[in-house]
Amino acid sequence: MKKVEVYDPAMCCSTGVCGPSVDPALTKVAKQLAVLEANGVKVERYNLSNDTQVFVENDKVSAHLQKEGELALPLTIVDGEVKKTKAYPTEGEFAEWCGVEESLLTENKTKADARFTILD
Repeated sequence: MKKVEVYDPAMCCSTGVCGPSVDPALTKVAKQLAVLEANGVKVERYNLSNDTQVFVENDKVSAHLQKEGELALPLTIVDGEVKKTKAYPTEGEFAEWCGVEESLLTENKTKADARFTILD
């Protein structure tokens, strides 16, 4: 089973729907991670504000933070290997790294959509 770990910068939540405005990048990655999880990928997500010890205990994450500071975040690890820093992965990157069809991550209707419906 593939394992994806996402290390987010300090923020109030990872969904992007809190605060005065919605962050589309955060809602997009939250949806992508939910789709990956629904398709058998183990997903773990950490927030620097709430999970500081996890950042310190992971040697790879800690090294990036020591070298680049919080600018290294977000940081994505797949199966123990740092795959991307400073930005969230694209659908294509997630698909390639996790061995899933990219269309699963780009289709408008997935099993995970119900979790991320925003009502007007």
